[in-house]
Amino acid sequence: MTALSRPQTILFADVSGSTRLFETRGDVEARRLIALVLDALSEVCRQHGGRVIKTIGDEVMCTFPKAINGVLAACDMQRRMARDINFVRESLAVRIGLHHGDALEEGDGDVYGDAVNTAARMASLAKREQVVTTAATYDGLSGKVPEARSLGKARVSGKLLPIAIVDLVWQEDTSGMTLVQSSTRAGAGIDDAAAPGVLRLRHRGEVVELRPDSEPFLMGREPGNHLVVEADWVSRTHAMVEYKRGHFMITDRSTNGTYVRVGEDDELKLHRDELHLRKSGTISLGQSFGVNTGDIIHFEAG
Repeated sequence: MTALSRPQTILFADVSGSTRLFETRGDVEARRLIALVLDALSEVCRQHGGRVIKTIGDEVMCTFPKAINGVLAACDMQRRMARDINFVRESLAVRIGLHHGDALEEGDGDVYGDAVNTAARMASLAKREQVVTTAATYDGLSGKVPEARSLGKARVSGKLLPIAIVDLVWQEDTSGMTLVQSSTRAGAGIDDAAAPGVLRLRHRGEVVELRPDSEPFLMGREPGNHLVVEADWVSRTHAMVEYKRGHFMITDRSTNGTYVRVGEDDELKLHRDELHLRKSGTISLGQSFGVNTGDIIHFEAG
């Protein structure tokens, strides 16, 4: 059967750090977790009118009729990863690349050609929790679209000149989140004892109260976190605080680690590990307390 060429959007998404996952969790559990991720990504793909072409190892390949479908699906895939507590707890994340252009469609449904090669290159350039596409794909969008940041130019196999690429800003604006202010009475200080079953966090004058039924509280450099600390040594999504097993726990998901000091005890460095936040103390993201002076987070457990 003759292959037909038509314009479409090709998207690749793969699980970031899957090699580490196999090393730390073993083959069976790693495969189970990766399958859960690919199933979730496939579901989002179909919700946006896309079609899953195939899954290979830790990667899924999808096609969409229009660029806007692919872009919105990519952003929703990242949000799904950031929201799902099962993925957050396991520090699972994906890298996504996509491109809109002509692709050959075989009778068996597989696709080939320039758009596929370019989309695969975008995925290889993407980092953990990132969506990368060509500027040409982004510029062709219309209507309400996510913001994008220029990543300069990159070489793509088969093309004479480098092409402009962009990073899509998929994180939702949390400036209006009620969690930060609604449960905090005006003028509350960290010295006031936190109510039973409440964890109070203070950072640069802002006070947050977390309760057992609060959603996991994310801290990191990217705007999508509940608490944003803009520093080079802070990871995109650096650490998470959640209530489980009857306690508030902090879990590190970062590159540089999270430093915690409980009361007058010596500081502890967490790296891909968790700790019970008891009584009161301080948290420093990515740097030791001796170095970090401006972005200390104070906590008080009730």
